[in-house]
Formats: sequence, C-alpha cells, structure tokens
Amino acid sequence: MGIFGLLLASAAAANEAHAPAKPDLVKGQATSTQVCAACHTADGSRGSPANPILQGQHPQYLAKQLTEFKSGQRKNPVMQGMAAMLSEEDVKNVAAFYASKQAKPGFAKDAGLVALGERIYRGGIADRQIPACAACHSPNGAGIPAQYPRLAGQHSDYTESQLNAFRSGSRANSLQMNGVAAKMNDREIKAVSDYIAGLR
Repeated sequence: MGIFGLLLASAAAANEAHAPAKPDLVKGQATSTQVCAACHTADGSRGSPANPILQGQHPQYLAKQLTEFKSGQRKNPVMQGMAAMLSEEDVKNVAAFYASKQAKPGFAKDAGLVALGERIYRGGIADRQIPACAACHSPNGAGIPAQYPRLAGQHSDYTESQLNAFRSGSRANSLQMNGVAAKMNDREIKAVSDYIAGLR
C-alpha cells in the first residue's frame, strides 16, 4: 500500500473513531421502563392528559428538552429530577426509543372551538401578527425534525398548559414561542390546543 493509501486508511479510521454512536433502542426502552413510564407510559403513548405524548416525537427535540431540564433552562421540578439521573447516552437512547414509536391519533373535545383553532393553526391572526402554527409545525402537525416539535394528536390539556407557560414566561426555553403565546388570549390558546389534539 502506497503513502496515499495509508493516508486514506488512516483518515477513514479517524472518522470512524469520532463518529457518534448510534442510539441503542433496547437501552432506550430500559430507561423508559425504569425512569419515564410512571408518567409517560412505557411507550410514551396516551397517558395522563397533563403529561405530553412522546410517541413519534423527533429525537432531537426530545433530547433538547431533556438536556434543558437537566441544566435547569427548562423548569419543572419533577422533570429536572428525572433528567438529572440520565447520562448523555441515556438521553439519546430514550429519545430515539420514543421517536421510533408510531403515535396514536387523538381527537378534539370542543366542537365549538375547533373552527377557531383551525383558523389560527393554518392562518394565524394577521391583525396581531400571530403567525400560523403550520408555518413551523407543518400543516399536518408533523413538525420539522431538529427544529420544531411534532404537535399532531398531542393532549389538548398539555398543549394549553405549555402555551400558557410560554405566555407567562414561566417556560422560557423558546423565545419564539414566548413571543407568539404572549399575543394570544385564553380562548385562542384553548381553541388551537383542542384543534392540535385532533390533527392528523
């Protein structure tokens, strides 16, 4: 093998050594069972409406939230305690595990608010410069991996509580969402949260 061949082999070995390890879904499932299942169910499905559905969520988004709970950037006493127990590898594995699950569809509860929720989600509120939710979270609520979370089918109670937290500033890990929610009233927040719950 000539010098050029040796250099190529050396570069390939160096790249392989620095490549991040792929998430381990079996370890992710074990973390889910031991740490997360009591609040989020074993597979992140439709548990308590107060807690988010994690099935089908983008792994980058889940990892970001867990990391921000761990650092205290996102405040929640329960989640800060749970995230503190997780290593960086645990976070990647459990995020990948939940992302690998197919999210089950949800449903809206308040037929009287769904039309308003759909208008806000799809078109925003122009006179108050409230952007359409669909612009970032996509028309079907699938979100954009590594940037915006999947919303489709999320519990309306949970979405409403998070929008209220963004509005009050008690959730401060997304300045963009703080700005959007600050312009919305209670009825609009409730309507868009309910619409999201039935979005598919």
